[in-house]
Amino acid sequence: MYLTKEVKADIFKKHGKSDKDTGSTEGQIALFSHRIEHLSNHLKSNRKDYNTERSLVRLVGKRRNLLDYLKNKDIERYRAIIKELGLRK
Repeated sequence: MYLTKEVKADIFKKHGKSDKDTGSTEGQIALFSHRIEHLSNHLKSNRKDYNTERSLVRLVGKRRNLLDYLKNKDIERYRAIIKELGLRK
């Protein structure tokens, strides 16, 4: 499995307040980014996997909504997470 407890805890420790803080916006954005990267790599070798493609589009939408929320709430945290994850608009 690509997403174990340890990987999740590491993502939340690095981007959230702690490894138990799974509700922080930055942690969720980082987790979605990790999953998006995994699904993108899967789709490169499995082009006709339409269910995965649909899941990828939904995840990108969820991440976009969280980024918009963070941008409206606290622009400095938004800029920091964009820079840290290497995302661009």
